[in-house]
Amino acid sequence: MKIDPKSPADLSAQIAKAIRDAILSGDLIVDERLPSEAELADQFDVSRPTVREALKRLAAQNLIRTQRGAAGGAFVRRLGYHEARAQHITTSTLLLSMNAVDFDTACEARFALERACAPLSAERRSADHLATMRAEIHRQSQPGLSDESFCDSDVAFHRALVDGAENPVLSYQLAGAVEAMQPLMNMITFTQRNRDMIVGLHTRIADAIQARNAAAADAALDELTAYTLQLGNDAMVAREKR
Repeated sequence: MKIDPKSPADLSAQIAKAIRDAILSGDLIVDERLPSEAELADQFDVSRPTVREALKRLAAQNLIRTQRGAAGGAFVRRLGYHEARAQHITTSTLLLSMNAVDFDTACEARFALERACAPLSAERRSADHLATMRAEIHRQSQPGLSDESFCDSDVAFHRALVDGAENPVLSYQLAGAVEAMQPLMNMITFTQRNRDMIVGLHTRIADAIQARNAAAADAALDELTAYTLQLGNDAMVAREKR
């Protein structure tokens, strides 16, 4: 692991990157103890506070964990999908909001990814996934449900559809689409949407997934895509008229 002391990049950032690269390459394996702060300071020829800052960066990325005591120190951490998914959702939300991704682009990306996942969900879904989808449909049908709760239920329904594929990598990748894009899309469309229409489409999707009918699920998702795009267009027109 090396750094370039002549580089304008922050030394702690360089050290963090060097250790991160060693973890990703397998030179440092899960649960392996990193050298002590003093040893790292000597290795990189920097001060211990600089090393400490680098370790803080790695801990913030969930790449290392610290342990106190005689057998303590910093250790390579096994990153779980649950933690990675939470980070992915946060990053996707910030990316979309800061870069002003237009509605049509977000809608296209989200549903293209979800439709790719639907055939696997139709094949592999469990009773729990189906129960969650049915429960959210029932929740969405309640007349007194607030717009915020309806949006939350909408996300939960599609989360169950995605998780039904029983593929943790797909669930991780689609977390940004479902739990980051969808809330932003709901914020734009909630004033225009017809809840009965959405509940009907969700019911068709759940029925298709239960029947293991991938084609029917895809057709219903295609209609939901077109309806969502129309809602976005209607919302934009209404906004321009104000």
